[in-house]
Amino acid sequence: MSRIGRMPVVVPKNVNVEIDGTTVRVKGPKGELARTLPAEMMISINNGVIEVNRPSVVRNHRSLHGMTRSLINNMVVGVSTGFEKMLEVNGVGYRAEMSGKNLILNVGYSHPVTIEPPAGISFDVDSKTRQIKVSGADKELVGQITADIRKVRPPEPYKGKGIKYLDEKIRRKAGKTGKV
Repeated sequence: MSRIGRMPVVVPKNVNVEIDGTTVRVKGPKGELARTLPAEMMISINNGVIEVNRPSVVRNHRSLHGMTRSLINNMVVGVSTGFEKMLEVNGVGYRAEMSGKNLILNVGYSHPVTIEPPAGISFDVDSKTRQIKVSGADKELVGQITADIRKVRPPEPYKGKGIKYLDEKIRRKAGKTGKV
């Protein structure tokens, strides 16, 4: 049995879960999420606990079991507490700022790069520490937007300039050696 798939998902008091065939809708204080899950998995809710069961031990069903449970758990956690990822801007003259809801990045190009947040995502910039916080209810969307922001100017290995995750370590390379 899948260790992750067997674990029940406990639904907090302020979260409402509806299961309609293969579609699961989760509504909470941070927003509302809906996702269509694999039809093979049997999803049931009893007394505020969601359980995912698989019909057989076929390889495909085993692989879907833990994934389905994780997706449901991420939806419940997202609408109750939310997810956030932090980025850090490094480099002389590099900075990030907010213009309304939009994120403006000045990272060495001839023009500022403007990033508009999709529905359900919000940006927050701390100009003193040069950190960008991306937050939202959908874990997958938060991770994708964060990766897209990092892709604007990935960190380079010689000086470490660029946009990196807060906990990311940049492997530094030695530069050119001078003539002797």
